[in-house]
Order: sequence, then C-alpha cells, then structure tokens
Amino acid sequence: MLSEKLARRYATAVFNLAREAGTIENVGRDLAAAADPIYGNDDVRRFYLSPVFGRKKKEDVLRKAFEGKLGDTALFTLLLLVRKRREALLPQIVTEYQKLALAASGREPVEIVSARPLSSKEVDDIVARLARTYARSFAATYRTDPALLGGVRITMGDRRIDGTLAGRFDELSRELNARN
Repeated sequence: MLSEKLARRYATAVFNLAREAGTIENVGRDLAAAADPIYGNDDVRRFYLSPVFGRKKKEDVLRKAFEGKLGDTALFTLLLLVRKRREALLPQIVTEYQKLALAASGREPVEIVSARPLSSKEVDDIVARLARTYARSFAATYRTDPALLGGVRITMGDRRIDGTLAGRFDELSRELNARN
C-alpha cells in the first residue's frame, strides 16, 4: 500500500513535468522503454534492485545504457529513483503514469479478452459500441484466453461484462448449487 502511494506521487510529479513540457506521450513511452529491459532480464533486474551495488555505479550504468535513447525527464526519473533507493517502484510508476496519461487524454482503459483471436476491426467495433453505450472514449487492450471456451469478457474499471461460455457455466453452477 505504501509503495503504491509512493509510486503514485512519483508518477504524478513526472506527469506534471511532462505536461508542462508538452511531452506526456514521449515520457510515458520512455519510462516503459526503460522498464522493459530492466525488468525483462533477470541479471539486469537483480543489478538494478540490488543494494549491494552503489548508487554511483548504478547511475553510471543507467547513463551509459539510456543516455541519448531516453528523454531527459525519463532518464532523470530513473536516476532519481536510484539516488533515493526507490528502484523497485519503477513498474508501479509506469503503471500510474499510464493511468494519468489516459485520464488526461479523456480516455478510460478497457480490457477485452476473447476465447479466439479477434481481428482489429472486431476489436474496434466492440470499442466503438462501448463508446456509444457509455458516452466515453476508451483505450483498449486486447488478449486471448482459450480457457474462456467462447465469447468475450470486457473489463472497464470495476465493471465487467462477461459474455463467455466459461462465465455462463460458472453462473449455472452457482444457480444449481444454490438450489441444493
């Protein structure tokens, strides 16, 4: 809980800097681009998170790895996290930053999960229908999950629309158990 609050504070500060500079999208992309290689490789992640390596060594490695590849705001954010020994917050900061960027653009996140692969047109049609129904703009993420057996599950914040066979079987099972 504490780390979530800290991550939100860092993300808010970085977001405000990016908004003032007019680089919201670039900074978000840079933060994610930095987090991917750091957390995508076990050796790099261990180095980055290890208290055994000094702050100066980590800063030097980060500068060599990312200078010229990331914007100043994202690079200085990484260096600040190292200086403050808050390296473990990076994934949460990226997530919180993305939430802030979506809210600033007037869009809300929606996750679409289907049992079979959908074409981009089908996903776009679902998002367009949701936008008409809820009078909101959405940023969709999409993935497949064969365990759903058939249909689509849509998650918007705390609201879930479950049109999957697996969901129907669960509902039927609950009804039958309630009758006994």
